[in-house]
Amino acid sequence: MNAVHIRSAERALSAGTWLIVSGAMLYSILTVTPLAAAHTPAKWAWTAPILPLVVDAAVVIVVRLDAVLARLGGHGGRWPVALRWMTGCMTLALNVADSALKNDLVGVAVHAVAPLLLIVTAETGLTYRRAITAAVTRLEAEQRAEREAREKAATERREAAERRAREEREHAATLAREQREHEARLAREQTEREEAARRAERAEREVRERAEREARERREREREQQQRERERIEREAAQRRERERLEREAEARRQQQERAERERRERAEREERAARERAELLAGGPVSEKLPEDKARVVVHAAFGEGLPVRAAADLCGWSVGWVSARYQEHRDGELILEGMSS
Repeated sequence: MNAVHIRSAERALSAGTWLIVSGAMLYSILTVTPLAAAHTPAKWAWTAPILPLVVDAAVVIVVRLDAVLARLGGHGGRWPVALRWMTGCMTLALNVADSALKNDLVGVAVHAVAPLLLIVTAETGLTYRRAITAAVTRLEAEQRAEREAREKAATERREAAERRAREEREHAATLAREQREHEARLAREQTEREEAARRAERAEREVRERAEREARERREREREQQQRERERIEREAAQRRERERLEREAEARRQQQERAERERRERAEREERAARERAELLAGGPVSEKLPEDKARVVVHAAFGEGLPVRAAADLCGWSVGWVSARYQEHRDGELILEGMSS
């Protein structure tokens, strides 16, 4: 038998015990409640189920704690035994009391079945659990002894294997040490050869680098000299271009001044000539007849240029004031257009 079978037996015992306890409790409540109600004052009849519940609760406590103590391999002493038998006898007495008072032997026998079965089941379950606990303890002791034997054998095998492994490691370490010493000697020889080769290579590299550095410095000096010569040429060219630019600007300013002076003289001559022409046109004074329109326009233009009033211009050309006012307005609009274009 193994632990699985033991656990299965314990589950079956627990299920059967609690099934019998539950049935006995239900049967006891249904049997004892009418008896308690018949012997209780009418106004307290509702308390009749309390008595069987209290007794059955004691039965449940006894069965449950006995199961725990038996599983742990302990013993509660005399009081648990007294409580177990007292609750069993109380349950038996309460269940058969009604039939006994009526001298009904068959009823006594029928109602004694559940309490007796509960008492015997509790005792038997306790015995079974103690036997199972003892069997489990014995089985665990055997398994522990087997486990210890296996662990001891495994420990001996492990120690032997470790001893062999240690000897092999020591042998391997000796071989490895000899191999390392040989490799170290070869490495030193190789290092000495490489060091000699590196020294020769370093000396050759230093000579080559010194030659390259001298060549580079010579090229740098030549490049700097060429750069200075190029900068001097560019500076002289820039100075020459600056002088030429200044000369061109001075020449342009001189030509611009001459052109402005010439334009000023020409404008002064034109204004003088226009003033003479206006003076000649306006020198005739008022006319008695209308002048031709083209000549009248010339006279109005001259009067507008001299700033004469509209009435004076109308007297000079012989046309109406409205016509002269329209011509004045045309001249004003033209001046505004010219001013807008010049701005």
